[in-house]
Amino acid sequence: MKFGQVADPSIIDFTLPKDHPKTKEILEKNKNGLQNISIGCAKWNKTDLKGFYPKGTKDELTYYATQFNSIELNATFYSLPSPEQVLTWKDKTPESFKFFPKITNTVSHFRRLINVDDVVTQYATSMLNFGDQLGMVFLQLHDNFKPKDFDRVEKFVKSWPREIPLAIEVRSAEWFEEENFDKFCQLLGENNITNIIVDTAGRRDMLHMRLTTDSAFIRYVGANADSDYARLDDWLERIKIWKKEGLKNLYFFVHQNVEKASPLLSAYFIEKLNAEFGTEIHIPVMAEEGKIKF
Repeated sequence: MKFGQVADPSIIDFTLPKDHPKTKEILEKNKNGLQNISIGCAKWNKTDLKGFYPKGTKDELTYYATQFNSIELNATFYSLPSPEQVLTWKDKTPESFKFFPKITNTVSHFRRLINVDDVVTQYATSMLNFGDQLGMVFLQLHDNFKPKDFDRVEKFVKSWPREIPLAIEVRSAEWFEEENFDKFCQLLGENNITNIIVDTAGRRDMLHMRLTTDSAFIRYVGANADSDYARLDDWLERIKIWKKEGLKNLYFFVHQNVEKASPLLSAYFIEKLNAEFGTEIHIPVMAEEGKIKF
């Protein structure tokens, strides 16, 4: 992922900010504890994840699903899949595997949330074919989509089909101005929509630490630097706090400026998380190196 990339990551303060006060209020409403943890990469293609697949791998998704329990599915951003395509993807993975598809760019970037009912209906119809393997879909708005068009977001959120869990990522810096952000988060919270947190070097304003539901959807972007691992350690400490406060779902997706390192970071994070929480999430293996050692 090139978004938020900087020339020299060493000059960035990667310290996680304090939680927004509203986050604890939201989490304390869940009395059933942490129920779901999904950790994965943003894509499964062999071109990006060099060294991850064994030689001769014929179906990348099938193999990917033996190593990870979820995928942040960016392919659906560029092309709206047919219901048959969704079923094909689903059939290649175990029942426990979860998909987190991005909403097609026709909705977010080309029509910019105007007159999108037809496309949303098509998209939702396809996504429902994932059945219980659908984790959550997410809308990523364009960098230049600003709060002046809040009414479009409001209409979109209020008309969204409730049977499909939704998260939203805003990118324009104007959204993170206090008044705008409060209004946006109130809308999401009232409609049970998850506010995405993005941790990337060049856009620290997107690391807002404000949850609007008891689900944390985190898009972590490593900088291909040694600091990537320390940053994951910091995230684990924060998630421990959220778990105590009432976090229900953790959705954590690892990106890199050079994506081939994503499985390495994911494996590191999963091993640390398993040790801390007593979970038994499979630790991915790089085919060219055997079991990853830290």
